[in-house]
Amino acid sequence: MSIKSHSNVIDACFLRKPFADHVPTAFLENLHRRADLLHRLRTFFLGYGFLEVETPILSADTVVDRHLDPFGVQAASVSHPSPLSPRAPTHWLQTSPEFGMKRLLAAGAKAIYQVSKVFRRDEIGPLHNPEFTMVEWYRVGDGMKEGIELLSDLCEALLGRGPAEPISYREAFLQYVDIDPLAAETQTIVATVRRLKIGVPESLPETDRDGWLDLLLVEKIQPHLGRTRPAIIYDFPASQAALSRIRPEDPPVAERFELYVDGIELANGYHELLDADELRRRNKIANAQRVADGKQPLPEESRLLAAMQAGLPPCTGVALGFDRLVMLAVGAKTLAEVIAFPFDRA
Repeated sequence: MSIKSHSNVIDACFLRKPFADHVPTAFLENLHRRADLLHRLRTFFLGYGFLEVETPILSADTVVDRHLDPFGVQAASVSHPSPLSPRAPTHWLQTSPEFGMKRLLAAGAKAIYQVSKVFRRDEIGPLHNPEFTMVEWYRVGDGMKEGIELLSDLCEALLGRGPAEPISYREAFLQYVDIDPLAAETQTIVATVRRLKIGVPESLPETDRDGWLDLLLVEKIQPHLGRTRPAIIYDFPASQAALSRIRPEDPPVAERFELYVDGIELANGYHELLDADELRRRNKIANAQRVADGKQPLPEESRLLAAMQAGLPPCTGVALGFDRLVMLAVGAKTLAEVIAFPFDRA
């Protein structure tokens, strides 16, 4: 039997309803396309002079973010616990390879990328899986402009939908919901959400400006983005900087950018923060928000902070959801169509 006919037989089996839970959810044709895209991605980065690297998936460090919840792994049996927290029994499955990759940059790496499994609790649905594949890259010397250009080039190389259209966060809000997200009072943002009859989570307080902006972005702006060609939103509010630099304008903006295709967010990039003291300050704020949200705080000290103090070079980094990219490339509607065994069959 030829490979092609064998593939067709297996694909036909996948179509039987209901699925047995041992059967993959992705057609083999989609898995072939996935492998091809991964090969093309590696060829792209090789052509740009990037080094492929690997960093720990399980670490004593983790990104401190209000909305990202890592899986904790009990490491009490580890004979040599972290010197940063010698009695702490918990290590973390990484929500992003960011910390390890930045430590490599501080050690002298110039242009690096990684294809990594990452893990996030409580993220499951048509476009989410608690375990997913992230492509992340950094290049020393790049500012936000260069980072946007490289992201656009990669998207064109893999999806072939033309160069991305850059549009500022402010321009997007003015165009689609007719408010200035950087200058409007929080009450105005809340009133706009009410006027547009957007469903509001009961847990969202009226003082959470960024929460209300996110509602507008997700419900009324994002569905329009990247329909004719990819779109890259840039210059986010300073309060949404995460690990990006803040440019001191009036009002200040975060040098952060996101890629959207067919209304789906694919990638998030930063002109990276270099100041270790500022990262400590942001970690404290994020943990305070987590506690207020009823979540556990995460470790604020990390080896990344030590690397930043030693000297993290100016750079821009981007994280891209590879499963979503494959989904768009094959015309699928859910991640389960491009992942062999999603969480409910893992």
